[in-house]
Amino acid sequence: MSAVPGARAVVRRGLAVFPLPAGGRVPAPGWQRLVTRDEAALPELLTDGRNVGVSCRASNVVALDLDVHDDDGQAVLAELAARLGEPWPETLTVATPSGGRHLYFAAPDGCTTGSVSGGRTALGPGIDVRGPGLRSGGYLLGPGSVVSGGRYALERDVPVAALPGWIGARLPGRARQ
Repeated sequence: MSAVPGARAVVRRGLAVFPLPAGGRVPAPGWQRLVTRDEAALPELLTDGRNVGVSCRASNVVALDLDVHDDDGQAVLAELAARLGEPWPETLTVATPSGGRHLYFAAPDGCTTGSVSGGRTALGPGIDVRGPGLRSGGYLLGPGSVVSGGRYALERDVPVAALPGWIGARLPGRARQ
């Protein structure tokens, strides 16, 4: 099954995508030159079972990767939101094969948040951040991608919400609104 429908869905929500190797997570050098928002280019770009990457810099988004491996990032974020009296963010969401989630947020102007993993932010353990950064920025696997037999799937096809202030305030770099 092709990653094109998933890529098309996120492109329609304003995200920029690029090809990843079939079954892979790591892009080839120079992937930044292949980033596109052109729906017509997707079938050729994602041939031969290629996966789809979502570029945070080209999309101008900050994305949270809520892992469920050692720590449950979803539970950690839900607990933080509850403690602060904030609602769960209603934004474009992709389900990962492991049961995790990718939440996408529109980055505020001038955002320089980079990519950090392993609970090295004030958001807590199990929450990785992928941001526009200063150079090429971070990326995430997009819907339709398949790794180790598991598929990434669009879970909540809603507009990309603005980065909530309570999340941005806990990110490294400049992410505040």
